[in-house]
Amino acid sequence: MFVKENEKIDVGANFVEYDTEGVPTSTSAEPKKAETKAPEQPKEQPKEQKKEQPVEKKPEQKPAEKKEAPKETPKYTPIQFTGSREQRLEPMTRARKRTAERLKASQNTYAFVSTFNECDMSEATNFRNKYGEEFNKKYGVKLGFMSFFLKAASVALQEMPVVNSVIDGDNILYRNYVDISVAVATPTGLVTPVIRNCEGKSFADFELTLKALSTAARENKIKIEDLTGGTFTISNGGVYGSMLGTPIINPPQTAILGMHNIVNRPVCRGDEIVARPIMYIIIMLGI
Repeated sequence: MFVKENEKIDVGANFVEYDTEGVPTSTSAEPKKAETKAPEQPKEQPKEQKKEQPVEKKPEQKPAEKKEAPKETPKYTPIQFTGSREQRLEPMTRARKRTAERLKASQNTYAFVSTFNECDMSEATNFRNKYGEEFNKKYGVKLGFMSFFLKAASVALQEMPVVNSVIDGDNILYRNYVDISVAVATPTGLVTPVIRNCEGKSFADFELTLKALSTAARENKIKIEDLTGGTFTISNGGVYGSMLGTPIINPPQTAILGMHNIVNRPVCRGDEIVARPIMYIIIMLGI
C-alpha cells in the first residue's frame, strides 16, 4: 500500500501493488479490476462538487450590488491663498511690556469679584445738551461723560476708603487722597495715565487734565511718573462700541470701573415703559 487508511489520493495515482509471482493468472485479473474500479469512484465525486460550487457562490455574489454606490474618501485639497502674506516682528516698547507683565501678574494674584449695574444717563445727557456749548467756549474743551464718572468715583472712594486702598505686601495701605488712572488707547498700546488729587477737582479740571495726558500718551511723550501711583482705574470700553466687558485690575490697586456704550433701552419708570439712554457698568474688586 502506498497510502494510509483514510488518506486522500489523487485520481489515477497508484495506491497499491500486488506481487503476482506464483499466483494463477485467473486471480491476477482481480487486482486489475480493483485498479480500474477504484479510480471510477473518485471521478464521480469531483463532478458532483463542480455542480454544487456554482450553487453556493450565487448567494455570495448578491451583495455585489453595493458596488453601485461606493463611498470614496474625500481627497484633501489645499486651500489656495491669494495676496500678500507677509509677517513682521517688532520688539515691544518698555511701556507695553511692563503693562503686559503687570496685568498678567494681576490675573495670577487676585481673586476677582464682579458686580454689574445699569446706569441711566438721562440726566447727564440733558446736562451736556444744556451746558456743553457754553462749557466748550469757556474752557476750550468739550464736556465728556468721563468727567461725570471721575467726579462720582472721587466722592465714592472717599466714602469707601477700602476701595481706594492698595495692597502693600501683607498689608493694606489706606490713602486720604484719590489718584485715578484713566485707560487711554495709543498707537503703541493701552496706557493708564494718572489724574492726581481727584477729590478736589472740578469738571473743567478733569477735562483739561485728561486732554493733556491723552495727547501726551498718543504722541509718545508721556512720562513714567504720569503712569504710576494710581489708587483706582476707570476704563471706557464704550468708545469701541462695547456693551459689556471685564477689565483687569491694575495692581497694586484693588478695584477698577468699566464704562460701556450708551444705548436707548426700554425701562420702567413708575407704571410706564419708556426709552432711556442706558449704560452698563462693571466694578471689578480684587480680594
